Formats: sequence, C-alpha cells, structure tokens
Amino acid sequence: MSLLPRTAEEFSSAEYWERFFKKRGERAFEWYGDYNKLCGVLHKYIKVQDKVLVVGCGNSELSEQLYDVGYKHLTNIDISETVVAHMNQRNAERRPDLTFHQVDATQTPYEDASFQAALDKGTLDAMASEEEGALARRMITEVGRVLKVGGRYVCVTLAQEAVIKLAVEHFVHMGWAVRLHCLQEERGKEEEDTFALPVFVLICTKFRQPMPTPILEMCVGDDGAPVRHTQVCELLSAVREYQAYSVLRKRLRTSTDPGSSLSLTLCNAKTGLPRYTVTVQDCPPGAKVPRSNQFAIFIVPRGSETAWLYSSTEGRRQLAASANFRRLVIASMHRNQEYTDMQAVQSELSPVVMDLAPPGMPTNQQVPFLSVGGDLGWREEVSRGVSPFSGEYCVENVRGEDGELYRRLVFLSNISLVQSESRLVPSKSSHKKKNKKKTKAAVTPSASVSVDSGFLCCAHHEVMVAGLSMLGLGTPQNKDVPVSVLLVGLGGGGLPQFLRDFVPDAAVEVVELDPVVLEVAKEWFGFRPDDRLTVTLGDGLERICFLEKEGGHFFDVVMFDVDNKDSSVGMSCPPAAFVETAVLQKVFNLLTPRGLFILNLVCRDPVLRKDVLERVKSVFPTVLSRKIAEEINEVLLCSREEKNAAHILPSLSQAAKNFQSTLSCDRTEPKPRPLIDIAEMIKDLKLE
Repeated sequence: MSLLPRTAEEFSSAEYWERFFKKRGERAFEWYGDYNKLCGVLHKYIKVQDKVLVVGCGNSELSEQLYDVGYKHLTNIDISETVVAHMNQRNAERRPDLTFHQVDATQTPYEDASFQAALDKGTLDAMASEEEGALARRMITEVGRVLKVGGRYVCVTLAQEAVIKLAVEHFVHMGWAVRLHCLQEERGKEEEDTFALPVFVLICTKFRQPMPTPILEMCVGDDGAPVRHTQVCELLSAVREYQAYSVLRKRLRTSTDPGSSLSLTLCNAKTGLPRYTVTVQDCPPGAKVPRSNQFAIFIVPRGSETAWLYSSTEGRRQLAASANFRRLVIASMHRNQEYTDMQAVQSELSPVVMDLAPPGMPTNQQVPFLSVGGDLGWREEVSRGVSPFSGEYCVENVRGEDGELYRRLVFLSNISLVQSESRLVPSKSSHKKKNKKKTKAAVTPSASVSVDSGFLCCAHHEVMVAGLSMLGLGTPQNKDVPVSVLLVGLGGGGLPQFLRDFVPDAAVEVVELDPVVLEVAKEWFGFRPDDRLTVTLGDGLERICFLEKEGGHFFDVVMFDVDNKDSSVGMSCPPAAFVETAVLQKVFNLLTPRGLFILNLVCRDPVLRKDVLERVKSVFPTVLSRKIAEEINEVLLCSREEKNAAHILPSLSQAAKNFQSTLSCDRTEPKPRPLIDIAEMIKDLKLE
C-alpha cells in the first residue's frame, strides 16, 4: 500500500502529513480502524456530555460519527493545514458545531483541566519515532495538563514496544491508572492488506492524588474482564503475546504452509498457566482432499505428547496426511491441569481453534474433533521435585496407546522430552488379590504396580544391549567370562538394571552426576544397586580421566548415554566435551583388547554429526552405526579391534543368536525373560 510511510520517522513530520492528505484527497483514511470497530470501547470511557480533545484528527470520519451519535463537544486538532481546511469545509453545513483547528499537540492554547477526555487515534505512534520519543512525551504531558481530574486519555495504538513502554511508564510515573484493551479482528474479516498487528486502546485515568501502587490492567475485546498486572514489564509481555498471536492468526487465515508446523500455547485465563499446546499442520499441495475435509482438530491422549507421531515434524505430517484434511490442528493437554472429559475439551477449544481455520473456510462450518480411542487418555503424577542440575522434574504414570502402563521421568524445563521410561506390571501383592475385569480406561493405583526390568522402552537402549553381541557372548570360549561395563548416565536406571539382571556375569559401574536422579531411580524405577551394579556419583569425564590415569581399570564396554543441558548446540546427546578426540582416546585406553565403545548420539546438525563421526573413526578402527526409526537417536558401536569389513556384518547374525541364547534372568530371583530381539536390533547396522 503506497500511502503508508516508508520509514517510521516520517510519521512525525508535518511535511509527510501534508503530502499524505493532498495525495489522499477526499477519501477518509481510517487509521487503525473505523467507528464501528472502536465504538464499544469509546462509549465505555467517554461520556456523551464530555468535552473531548481529539488529538491528530486527520481526515478520519471518527469525529463526525461521534458527533452524529450525540457527542457535541469535540475539539479536533491536527498539525496539517490541508486537512484542517478540508474537514472544516466538509462539515460546515451538516455539523456547524464540529470544529477543526491547526494546532501543535505538544503545545496547545487550551487552559489547564479544560477537557474530560482526550482521544488519540495513531498520533502517539506517529510522534514516538521522533527525537527518541521526546516529541511524544511532550504531547502526552500536554494531554495530562489539559485533562481534568478523573479525565481519561483514550489512545488507539498498535502498541509497538517502544511506543507503549514510553506511554505506560510516563503515566505510571504520574500516578495514573492504566488499562489496555486488545481489539482482535473479527473472524472472517482478515484481508491481505489489513494490519497484522492487533489494535489496542490505551486508557489512562488521571487521579487527584497519584496512585502509590500502579494500576495496570489488560482486557481482551470491548468488555473483557480486566487482568491485573503488578509491573510494567508484565503488561508489556502480555501485549507482545497478543501481538504474536494476532500475526500468527492472520498468517494462518490468509495462507497455507505445509512446510512449517506453527505452534502456540493456550493458557488458563485466570491462572495464566499453560493448558493446551496446539500445532497447525497443513496438507501438502496436490493432495487429494475431499472438499468437505477443510479443517479438523486432533486431541492427543494424555501421556502420548512425546510420541514421535505427535512431537516431531515428520510425525505430525504423517498424521495430517493420514487424517486427510486441508488443515489439521493437533492439540496436546498439559500437566497439572484438570480435564473433565472429551466433550468438555471440545467445548473449551472450539471458539479458540476457529481462529486457526484455513483461508476461505466459512465461520459457521462444523469442525470435527479426532482422537485415539475416543477418550482423553490417563496420566497420574506420583512424584515431583527439584534437581540442582536439571531443575524441576516429575515422575508420572501414563497409559500408552497400546493399553499398557508406563512410568516416566520428565524434566519440566523440556516437557516434550521423556528423560526415562519403564513399563509397569502388576506387583506381586496385586496377584494375590482376586482378579477383576480390567477396562482400557481403568486407573491403576501406583501402589499395585512395579517396574518391569526385562522390558526396555527405548529402542536405542535395545540397540546398545544388542551391540554386546560383538563381544562374542554365548560362544563356548566366552562361557562364564565376566563382562565389565562402564556406563556414563543413569537416567531411570533401566539400561544398567537390564544389563545386571539379564547379561550373565555382567558387572556394571554407572557414573551419574546428579544425586537426585539416583534417588528417583531407586525409589520409582526399580533400580537396585548391589555388588554387580554400582554407582559412582560425580562427573563422567572426571571419572574417565581418573580411571585412565590410575591405570589397571579395564572395561569390556564403555557406554555414553548422557544428555546435553546446553540447548544452543545442535547435539542433545552427549555433551560436546564427551566426543572430543582426547576423551575418546582415554575411552580407548580403558577398554580391554576385545573392548567396545557404545555411544548414543542425538545430533540434528549434519555438519556436526559428520565432525563427531570423523573424530570417533580417528580413534576406533571399526565403527558401526544404527539409526533408530522415527527418532533422531543413532547408536555407534565402536570396536577397539580392527575387523574385516567384508565379514563383520555377516558374522554378527550368528553372534546375535549366540548372545540371545545367553540372556536369562537372575537365578536367585525369578523374572520374566527379557523382551528384546537381538537379531532385529542389529540387522540394520551400517559400517561407517
């Protein structure tokens, strides 16, 4: 739109507005909305009998429309001689008492306390870009001078951060009450040339005595209930949230983008706590979507939020393709929130998600809700605490989509990631009770379940265990030969407990930095240290350096399964320091001649992955890799021995059978046989 300013500074210049109105001619320019959009708020704060100063009136029809509905005491001022002459001429006959004056809003000729209200539509925004805000400060100071006690400055603004911060801080300093109304565009009204940002109306009320404690409030719409904020920064943050949502809303209502997955959080209006996370996934171009399948909402069952299908971009695209709707909104429920049933969730989401409908969809069209199994799923929090290294965490039981119960450790700094997971089975005490019919929706009390140590929930853990077949376990020459393992990273303890319980003669030392994680593993995940399963609390790198320097400590297997707390790096497992060449060399030195280094690698950056792989190959002569389906994880199996490239992969098939035959439960304490298929885990190994 060529009539909009090219630079922000132009807003403030009298020359710009002269050129603007001459070019605009007779057409009214409704700056940030017309009377119909603003009347609800204006009538609420400006009385018909009030004397009103209209600051920077321009050629807007707003004053004329207010005059026509009964506001007869309007004094309109503007810096442009052209617009003032034009507006006086336009209203001379029909509205003789509606006057327009060429006046500089920063120095008006009016007496102190001569108006009950000052109306500003866009003038603050125009002036704020000049003289680093000094011009705008002079204008609102002048407004404060001419307003009576109890008078209101009513300012229509886009609330860009520097502008609204300037105004709010000024009036808070003066001891005035401050309230903001966010006026959202009506559904179905979005057009390509409308403002993406929402329009705000700033209401500042003058008091006889300055308020000792700031009154800062935010409302949505004309008559939304005010939400009180205690600090200016909180109010500004709320403004930014509404602006971001409005930009996203317009983008979604005017275009489709199959290549992106836009997400936003919907919060409880009263508490401000996150309640839903919704992600928008559009169908790819060219997809054959029925005309009736415009839009649908998919409710993710509680406890399934971290599943690949719902948490990854690729998974959501697959879900959208299978649902076969033009646009699919995927909604996840948050922890610590109560949800009655599916009908209640649908009723709560319906008015909000319509904002995210695709372009051209009628506002009255019915939108289907999709789900798995028709219920909300089940989640039970059993413990919560704080780790000095990872922050707040929770332990929760969930029902998987397979109907089984699982226990999870989740660090709340990254709620989309499950740190550890174990399957739950009925405990021995519950077997003694009479069996009752079990329904899918039944809730199993925590006290009646225990952790199944023979089941590894994580596919990368299964591959790490299967990698032990490279040691030749199960062959006659290795019968009754102990296997020593050094594992850095405990988590819930499922991997080391499995090794101790099911790999004959295995002795495992776990190095864990966080003592809280150790206590959680013991209390909630069935982790039971003993003489064959020990834990060293401390830094993994320091432990490796100590063992290598001390000498005499050799391991058949060294495993790294430790996450990276630094989210700025494109590798979330392990921390970068663990794959430095010097550290890898120390690991090499700690291994027995047949030794194996097993690394859980989670790296989204292909350049970084290549660099890590080159460093690993520079130390270890044989490196095999196995990518985990539907996950970012891959496992590197790094042998200290140089193996024949032509024979290593074929020979592993028999090695897998030998190793599978050795997996058995501890003879002293009966357990179910481990549910792991060694051959399946190694069949897709690739020689690097």
